[in-house]
Amino acid sequence: MIKTRPLNLEDMKERLRGFASDEGIQRGLSYSAAPTDIFISPYAKCGTTWMQQIVHGLRTNGSMAFSEITEVVPWLELAHDMGHDANAPQVAAPRAFKSHLSWDQIPKGGRYIVVLRDPIDAMLSLYRFFEGWTFETGSISLPDFADYYLDRADESNYWTHALSWWQQRQRDNVLLFCFEDMKQDLPATVHRVADFIGIPDGDECRQIATDQASFDFMKQNNHQFDDHLLRRARDAACDLPADGVSTKVNRGKVGGEKVNITQAVRDRFAKRWTETMGAECGLSSYADLRHTLYGADG
Repeated sequence: MIKTRPLNLEDMKERLRGFASDEGIQRGLSYSAAPTDIFISPYAKCGTTWMQQIVHGLRTNGSMAFSEITEVVPWLELAHDMGHDANAPQVAAPRAFKSHLSWDQIPKGGRYIVVLRDPIDAMLSLYRFFEGWTFETGSISLPDFADYYLDRADESNYWTHALSWWQQRQRDNVLLFCFEDMKQDLPATVHRVADFIGIPDGDECRQIATDQASFDFMKQNNHQFDDHLLRRARDAACDLPADGVSTKVNRGKVGGEKVNITQAVRDRFAKRWTETMGAECGLSSYADLRHTLYGADG
């Protein structure tokens, strides 16, 4: 029988239950971190692949000798399910891992880089990423997907993740960025990451990593950032057709699709922010978070 993609949210959610096995997740959670290990752990669609490319470029002087970025910077909680051994030697030092885990979940003892992003932009990016892969194009409306995003379980939603990392931002082994500020000044971002992971100042790899983390470069090499290895490993477990298409290097813009968001959806996002980041941290909005991170906190 020919496989088809989900046509509604309930079917999509049911099939995605097979995305990661319990054994694979537990292996990731129980990983024993070394002090030099780098964990890149933004929430989904908040700049993870972008930061993987920056870190890998810095530690290899710009090597692009990989089929897809997850091949060389493995996804910690999916490594086992993708046939990777998280404890195996990596192509360069320091060892680096992708993750989407919160501070409360992630193995402790390493160093952590997290990118925060406007939650509406992150939701829109996830919608476009899933469309044509985890659901049939046009079958799930944007407002319905926004409801799904807002109602995700506490351990897997944007706000729980953001709050957990925001509360750790003063730690010496935690480095936070905002996606929008990375866009505004990529060279400064690369220099901060290089300092954090121990790349000597003045090393030419900083410029190479900056060039290779540009939107144009990553777009030109899109197949190396499109999750085809993940799809190959996990589509069958999710009962998805093997011809799905996804891309992480899309439009390279900030706020580009917000015109498509209704005021009712905006109000729900604002309410969720007030109930979480506002109540716990006194941050009135994502804009306030950015100001605090780059203003008062330097």
